[in-house]
Amino acid sequence: MRVAVLSETDSAEPRVAAVPETVKKFKALGAEVVVQAGAGKAAGVPDAEYEAAGATIAVSVEETARDADLVLKVRRPEAAELGALKRGAAVVAIMDPYGHEAELTAIAEAGLSAFAMELMPRITRAQVMDVLSSQANLAGYRAVVDGAAEYGRAMPMMMTAAGTVPAARVFVMGVGVAGLQAIATARRLGAVVTATDVRPATKEQVESLGAKFVAVEDDEFKQAETAGGYAKEMSAEYRKKQGELVATHIAKQDIVITTALIPGRPAPKLVTEAMVATMKPGSVLIDLAVERGGNVEGAKPGEVVTTENGVKIVGHLNVPGRLAATASSLYARNLYAFVETLVDKETKSLAIKWDDELVKATNLTRDGGVVHPSFQPKA
Repeated sequence: MRVAVLSETDSAEPRVAAVPETVKKFKALGAEVVVQAGAGKAAGVPDAEYEAAGATIAVSVEETARDADLVLKVRRPEAAELGALKRGAAVVAIMDPYGHEAELTAIAEAGLSAFAMELMPRITRAQVMDVLSSQANLAGYRAVVDGAAEYGRAMPMMMTAAGTVPAARVFVMGVGVAGLQAIATARRLGAVVTATDVRPATKEQVESLGAKFVAVEDDEFKQAETAGGYAKEMSAEYRKKQGELVATHIAKQDIVITTALIPGRPAPKLVTEAMVATMKPGSVLIDLAVERGGNVEGAKPGEVVTTENGVKIVGHLNVPGRLAATASSLYARNLYAFVETLVDKETKSLAIKWDDELVKATNLTRDGGVVHPSFQPKA
C-alpha cells in the first residue's frame, strides 16, 4: 500500500495532512509513505523530519502520487492535481462538497474514491476522527486570542495603585465546539463571559464553564435541536425576539465572537449593522463563519474592517490554520484513525468495506460517479 501526502495548492492553507507521528503509524501498518517536498513547511515540519519517520520525499505532485493507493490532503484536490492521481485511488480530505458539484463530478470522472472527513458521523467510534471538532476547538481558542489582540484594553480585571481596570465583557454567539472553547479561553483570561445558542442543551454547558446564558427560552427554543445535535433554523418570529434580546445585550459588550453555522447552508446573520452601530468604539467582533457568508453584517473574508463608530469586525480566513502546527497534528491524527479502518491488517493493503457506516457517511465518489445521496447531480 502506497500512501501519498500532497502539498496544499492554496497559499492560504498552511496545514498538512500527515505529521511524523502519523507517518510512523502508517509505516507500522505496512505502508510506503511518500511526502511531497515542502508539504509540512508552513506547519513547522521540515522534510528531514518526515524522512526520519520513514517517509520518502518526492518533488512533484506526479512523483508523489505515482501508483499511490491512498492520497491524503487537507483540502479537496484541485483540477490540476487530478491527472496525477491513479484511477481507483482513495482520496481523503476536507472536501467542502456543498455548492461544489462540478468539482465533485471532476473527481468522480478521474476515477477516484473521495472521502469527506467533515461528513464523519457523530457516533462514539468516530469521535477520534472528528475533524470538525478538532479544528473548531482551535478556532474557538484562536478567536479569543485574536479578539484580545485587536482589543486595546486588558481582558481581566486589574486592581492597581493607579486604579482598577474593569474586566472585558465577551459575548459568544453559537455554543458548539468552537463556542465552548471560546468561552473557556475567555474565562481563563479573566473576562466576564456570556453566551447564546438556540439549542437548549447548551445552557447547562455554558453555565458549567462559569458563563451566563442569554436566550429567549420559549417553547420553540425547547425543541430547537436536530437528532444529530445541530441547531435547527428558527422561525422568523423567534429570530425577531432573539434579535431584540441580543441587540440590547450586544451594546454592552467589548468582544463578540460568532460561530453559528448550518451544514450546507449560508451562515445565519446574527449581528446587524444596527447592532454594530450601538457598540462602543474599540469593541471587536470576531466572525468565525465569515467563509460561509458570515454571521456579522459588514464582515469581509480575510479582512479586518473598522466601522465609522470605531468597531473592528475581524474576518480571518482558515482560523485553525492560524495555529498550523497544532491544527496539522490533530487533523493528521483524525485522518489516520479513519484510514486505519480501511486497511486489512493481514494483507497490509487498502480493503474498504463499502457497507461500513463510516464509509457510507463520508464516501462522495466511486467507480466514476458521485455516490453520496446528498450530492448526486439532479436530473
